[in-house]
Amino acid sequence: MTALDLSSPVAVVGTGTMGQGIAQVALVAGHPVRLYDAVPGRAGAAAEAIGARLDRLVAKDRLTAAERDAARARLTPAAELSDLADCALVVEAVLERLDVKQRLFRELEEFVADDCLLATNTSSLSVTAIGGALRNPGRFVGLHFFNPAPLLPLVEVVSGFATDVTSATRAYETARVWGKTPVACADTPGFIVNRIARPFYAEAFAVYEAQAADPATIDAVLRECGGFRMGAFELTDLIGQDVNESVTHSVWQSFFQDVRFTPSLAQRRLVESGRHGRKSGHGWYDYAEGAERPEPHTADKERPPAHVTVEGDLGPAAGLLPMLREAGIQVREDDEDNGTRLVLPSGGQLALADGQTSVEFRDVVYFDLALDYRKATRIALSASQDTSPQTLAEAIGLFQALGKDVSVIGDVPGMIVARTVARIVDLAHDAVAKGVATEEDVDTAMRLGVNYPLGPFEWSRRLGRGWAYDLLDDLHLRDPCGRYAPSLALYRHAYATDKRESTP
Repeated sequence: MTALDLSSPVAVVGTGTMGQGIAQVALVAGHPVRLYDAVPGRAGAAAEAIGARLDRLVAKDRLTAAERDAARARLTPAAELSDLADCALVVEAVLERLDVKQRLFRELEEFVADDCLLATNTSSLSVTAIGGALRNPGRFVGLHFFNPAPLLPLVEVVSGFATDVTSATRAYETARVWGKTPVACADTPGFIVNRIARPFYAEAFAVYEAQAADPATIDAVLRECGGFRMGAFELTDLIGQDVNESVTHSVWQSFFQDVRFTPSLAQRRLVESGRHGRKSGHGWYDYAEGAERPEPHTADKERPPAHVTVEGDLGPAAGLLPMLREAGIQVREDDEDNGTRLVLPSGGQLALADGQTSVEFRDVVYFDLALDYRKATRIALSASQDTSPQTLAEAIGLFQALGKDVSVIGDVPGMIVARTVARIVDLAHDAVAKGVATEEDVDTAMRLGVNYPLGPFEWSRRLGRGWAYDLLDDLHLRDPCGRYAPSLALYRHAYATDKRESTP
């Protein structure tokens, strides 16, 4: 099944920000576009707003004046749903309420042809449930654009339980012809992005709730160490705390209150207080004029150690060794495989976050996972109250010698980046094992939908198949609420690798 012909009219119902964006995408692609809104006058106002955006595209040399004029001529406000009768595709972007969407599509079925493709842009409701109200649910599909639709490339093409393969394929190919990057997924709570992204917010909030670090420090570590474009606190302030918390709550409820998706109490209190982020002037951060942005915790300057001894394989942190040598720190090799750590001159140890805590050991400082240790500008360290001040000072000095800012956080297992990445990898494996999407589509969705530096399976291959499982298994032992229990899919993934490696 091929994409819709560009001569086929496309309708968008709902003319808010998302509806206008979807209409603009279809219009610029070459379709005649009809705009409908239940509130009189809104469709006409939306058409004018889209025209103004086309003018700006001309001013930026992204569209010619002739293309703009042709697009404007193809854009028509519709006064009645019956005006959409000849459309080949109708996409709704109305209120996120199941009853409202079901009623709309039942009404649309009275007017459009039997081969008209019907699509919802819902981000949180069940595509199957919306389509279940139709006489012919086979032609119903989810087309989840990301805001702003004209700029962001990703479209999740969601097949409900009753969606025909031909309908899903036509929607997929149409999105591709429109210049988007479509990914195919089954109808599951949160689809791909909003399902797999939950730990990015949840783990940051958990570290904060444990009083291990403040929002500014956690955000800085996620950005400067983890390679994420924004930290969880500043990103949810941008999204809107009420919006982000609502999606989290919806996914949690839809999974029958699965503990892996439990919402944050701290975020709930923020929403209850009316601090919804940038749009309200205050969220995790204060956006009032003249308000000072809090700085992340950064350790004072310490003397670097003269030497370190490497015991075992540092795994994902092995790239630190040439950096230490370049910085003039002598690296000694220990032939005995006693673990995976660096031994400092004081006798204390420096280890990569592994799901354990510093308080369990005599004198250990943990350091966080980095996307790229050479490019990272900040490293987080964690230590317990029993860690010797000399060991912590040497650990700080070591990373400062590598040109890094150092943030010391509380003794939380898995720290910040490591536990976040491990949980994202786990949810991705679980989703693929349950037929939600392919590994390739999951990676594409997470890179394009939320700007992750790597897709979950790219992280998994880089870190080693057993890394996420081992970290979560250790974390689960220390916090046995079920949130960190590795999925069966991740267990099978790690075990299958070990089994192959042990086969003669």
